[in-house]
Amino acid sequence: MEYIIQTHNISKKYDDFTAVNGVNLNVPKNSVYGVLGPNGAGKTTLISMLCTILHPTSGSATVNGYDVTKRPKEVRESIGIVFQSRALDDMLTGREHLQMHASLYGVPKDIRQSRIDEILDLIALGKKADEFVKTYSGGMKRRLEIGRGLIHYPKVLFLDEPTLGLDPQTRESIWEYIKDLNQNQDVSVLMTTHYMEEADKLCDEVAIINQGQIITSNSPQNLKRELKADTITMHVDNIKKFTEEVEKLDFVRETFVMDSEIKLMVERGENLVAELVNFANEHKIFVYSIELEHPNLEDVFLKYTGRTIQGEGG
Repeated sequence: MEYIIQTHNISKKYDDFTAVNGVNLNVPKNSVYGVLGPNGAGKTTLISMLCTILHPTSGSATVNGYDVTKRPKEVRESIGIVFQSRALDDMLTGREHLQMHASLYGVPKDIRQSRIDEILDLIALGKKADEFVKTYSGGMKRRLEIGRGLIHYPKVLFLDEPTLGLDPQTRESIWEYIKDLNQNQDVSVLMTTHYMEEADKLCDEVAIINQGQIITSNSPQNLKRELKADTITMHVDNIKKFTEEVEKLDFVRETFVMDSEIKLMVERGENLVAELVNFANEHKIFVYSIELEHPNLEDVFLKYTGRTIQGEGG
C-alpha cells in the first residue's frame, strides 16, 4: 500500500508537558483519514507538525514523500490547510481571497483565472464570488477556506476540526463536499475531529488519540466490530449499590460509572433491558431511564480510555 503521510515516533514537548507522545501514523494515499480525540488531546499539535508550522521535538514524518523537517518547502507545496479558527478577511470577496492565495502559492498567471473559476465551481460559490465574505454564511465561509486550500493543486488537504461551530445541516453538507473532493479530485484528506458521527461517516480509517498518544487505529467498522458488545446506559437513584450488584451478573462484561449514570457493556442487549429493570427493582433501586445502543465510536473511546470523549472535554 502507498502511504501519503507517515510518522515515526513523532513527539512535541513544551518544557515538562508532552503534547504529542511518540505517534506513529500511516495514512494511505487517496483516503480520508481521521484523528479522533477530545479537545486538548494533541490533534492540532500533530497536524501543525505535519504542516511544518511546528518543529517536532523528536521523531520524524514524511508528507507526500518529503521529510517535514528536512524539506519543508516541498511539503508546503504539497499540502492545503484549513485551520480550526477562521482565517478570512470579511472585507475581501471570495474571488479576491482565491486570487491572493493563488499568487502566494505561485499558481502560473496563464492558468490562474481558469483555476479560480474551477475552484469557485467546485465549492459552489460562483454566484457569490464577487460579494464580500462578511455576507457569507458559516458553511459558505468553510467551503471558501477549503477551496482556498485547493487552489495550488495540493496532494494532501489538512482539515483541523472542519465543521466546528456549524449547525447540523451545514455540517452534513460539508461532509458530502469532503467525500466528493476525495473521490473525484484525487486529494488525500487528513482531518482532526472530536465528533464521533463525523469520523464514522467520513473516514476510511480512524486513529483515536488521547493525552498525546494514539491508542488504536482501524476503519470505523472494524473498531466497532472489535467490541462485540452493546451498551446499556442506566440512570438510577442509588448508583453505588446498583454498580456493586450489577457487576456480579455473568452477562455484564464491563461497567463504566459517570456521574449518576452507569454504562454496561453486554452482548445482545435487546434481550436484557427488561431483565435489568427487574433486577434493579428486586434490589429496591429505582430506574429513572434505560437506553440501549449498538456499538459506536464513543464506545470504542470509552473502552480504551475508561471515559467518554465529552468527559475528556470534547
